[in-house]
Amino acid sequence: MPTTSLGTVVAENAIRFLGHDTHQHDEPHLVYVVTGNARLTADGQEWRLGRHEALWLAPRVPHALRIEPGGMALGPLLDPADQPRCRVQPLGAVPALTEVMTTALGAAPTTREQVEPFRQALGRVLRGISRQYFPVVLPVHPAVRALAREALRTPSATLESLAERHRMSARQVQRVFLDETGLPFTRWRNRARMNAAVEHLRGGGELTAAARAAGYATRAGLLRGLSRESGVPVSELTTDAVGALGG
Repeated sequence: MPTTSLGTVVAENAIRFLGHDTHQHDEPHLVYVVTGNARLTADGQEWRLGRHEALWLAPRVPHALRIEPGGMALGPLLDPADQPRCRVQPLGAVPALTEVMTTALGAAPTTREQVEPFRQALGRVLRGISRQYFPVVLPVHPAVRALAREALRTPSATLESLAERHRMSARQVQRVFLDETGLPFTRWRNRARMNAAVEHLRGGGELTAAARAAGYATRAGLLRGLSRESGVPVSELTTDAVGALGG
């Protein structure tokens, strides 16, 4: 019997191997891929998640999950106080989350009393990594806000190509970014990407993986960007990035 078919033998847990149609929860929600690959759709956008990657959802966000054959995902509900910064917050692969989720998978808590320590542990990890190191805000303008989100999902896309897809000129987009975020587009995107890298580092990840999670081609590129924005020398970041950035 194929592995995916075996996963459906226990009907109440088949969702972990197959995914689910659109639904929503009243509490914050974590989607975590144990193994394989999955596609999550929320707010009209799609995210591809690989092994150990996670995504943090705010309450009442309609979402659907499709898990590719051989994959497995878990979706623990979180404490109401543990809210993401935005409705859908991709986290990438965070070693500290993987540690908690792997332990939960083995321990298999079922009662409310058993589940609660794991929920608290997830909350501690998420709160620890989700503080923005470089303050950035999304533009308010609807089209530019959508463009900004796409810019973070596709770091190689140029401003010109993004503006064209959203039926605006690059000059219009730049003006809105400056007016509504206080930053030019390129600096805004760089700071947002570096926040993703810092989240990864705070969660126990190393520099090369953090660079990859944030869309940087090389570890050196991330280090240069962090140094430029933070003022911390590259040598200090290389030795202990989290410590150099203040934990």
